[in-house]
Amino acid sequence: MSTSTRMHRRRFLGTGLSAAAIAPTVIPSSALGLDGAVPPSERIVVGGIGIGNRGTYDLGCFLEQKDVQFAAVCDVKEGRRQAVKKMADDRQKNTQCTMHRDFRELLDRDDIDAVLIATGPNWHALAAVTAAKAGKDVYCEKPCSKNIAQSLLLRDTFRRTGRVFQAGTQRRNLPHFAFACELARTGRLGKIKRVYAHPAGMSAATSGWLPAEPEPAREVVDWDMYLGPAAWRPFNKRFLDGFNFEKGGGLVGGGVLEWGSHCVDLCQWAVNDCPPPSSYDPPKDGQIVARYDDGAELIFREKGWIPLGSCPVRFEGETGWVEAGDSGKIVLSSPELMAGRVVAE
Repeated sequence: MSTSTRMHRRRFLGTGLSAAAIAPTVIPSSALGLDGAVPPSERIVVGGIGIGNRGTYDLGCFLEQKDVQFAAVCDVKEGRRQAVKKMADDRQKNTQCTMHRDFRELLDRDDIDAVLIATGPNWHALAAVTAAKAGKDVYCEKPCSKNIAQSLLLRDTFRRTGRVFQAGTQRRNLPHFAFACELARTGRLGKIKRVYAHPAGMSAATSGWLPAEPEPAREVVDWDMYLGPAAWRPFNKRFLDGFNFEKGGGLVGGGVLEWGSHCVDLCQWAVNDCPPPSSYDPPKDGQIVARYDDGAELIFREKGWIPLGSCPVRFEGETGWVEAGDSGKIVLSSPELMAGRVVAE
């Protein structure tokens, strides 16, 4: 069918429902948008790529939205494909979720509007770029990319295609982090001298080259697809544990990318999203020091953990400092800084 004669899917479904309404048949109320249901013509059809531990959590959030239909899952592990299909079918009360081993098959489907990408970070940017070129909007887990070149490709592709990209980083929406950054941005700490980012470790939990184990059949685990653009290495089931894969030396980037993407983003917000640091010192004694053009330092530290839960940050100015973390607590150099708080609890 030519592009000029192809009817838009939602318009077609809407027309079909109008015709069906007068046909001598029984139509489920959900198909007509009754009883609070969203009619098919208004639903966003979503596919999932790489649905492991984090992806399953994300999928649960998607399935809570009445206007979302989860139509397809892609994962290199057979067991995960089956588990996600069951989860989607049970929640949606149908058996329509299809399973795929290669995400390109999923992206070839014209009925899919958007995709959830929760693979290992080595695939994030490239899968998102491929999705945008296929006309899909994207929700992608962090980190968005592994390097600057991938980030620029990601930015340029989504600008060119006009697709929507949303990254899975939400800490700017949390009131305690917002307040800490507000103190820094509005000058209440004085001129900012140092901002500290404390990711959940910077070292690898596993070596990048574990002992070889018998590789499963491709249908069970597609090892080559799992590695994707990462350097090849022999199969080892420990890499199938998402945590070990994220921390594996050379595979992803360890805690620097996984957790650093959260706390460094908060540090950037604290300095008003100014241009990133222009100089860096090599890692030494568990920390990296980077410098902004105005002389302020960004200290990426593994040791000396701030006891405020995961992803803690500290902002130091000439007249005061503030610390915040995922525990929800805020520690201030002076209780007077709490006065006049603008950000809501």
